[in-house]
Amino acid sequence: MASDVRQRMIEEAMGLIARKGVQGTSFSEVLEAAGAPRGSLYHHFPGGKDELVLAAMDEASRLALGAIERARGQPADKVAESFISFWRTVLTRSGLEAGCALLAVTLGADTAAQRERAGELFKRFRKVLREMLVEGGVPADRAEGLAAGLLSACEGAVAVARAEASIKPFNLVAAEQVRAIRAAMR
Repeated sequence: MASDVRQRMIEEAMGLIARKGVQGTSFSEVLEAAGAPRGSLYHHFPGGKDELVLAAMDEASRLALGAIERARGQPADKVAESFISFWRTVLTRSGLEAGCALLAVTLGADTAAQRERAGELFKRFRKVLREMLVEGGVPADRAEGLAAGLLSACEGAVAVARAEASIKPFNLVAAEQVRAIRAAMR
């Protein structure tokens, strides 16, 4: 089915971008990984690579936010642990080869639209994390900073863990984030 081909292309682009970045991801790799015929790209993505990258970013965000939302209503430290667990799983399942597709696009965006979308999606993550931290017992005046810190620390720790080929720096950063959020809880 056409929609299945399109979705496979999005998912494969998302995974390739998370591993190789935007510039390291080619149309031909996406088509091959998705098992899609050559003409599929412009059929499903008339805007070309830019449209595919934007769709991959949206899908990566949808999946990550869905995982985080499962912790809604829990204490703030459990929300943080859930967010951290998501990224730890990405790292470990990929053998420290995959990171965040949004960060990869931010660092190597082909277009201003890609960078802008990354910014919008990161703002959405901060907003959701802030809301969930407040619901979980963090004072509202501290929640935005803690949400931004958690997001930024995890993004950076994922990159450092990949560079060092070790989960250790990620775990060190994660533990500090949980401690900071616990200390802020009412």
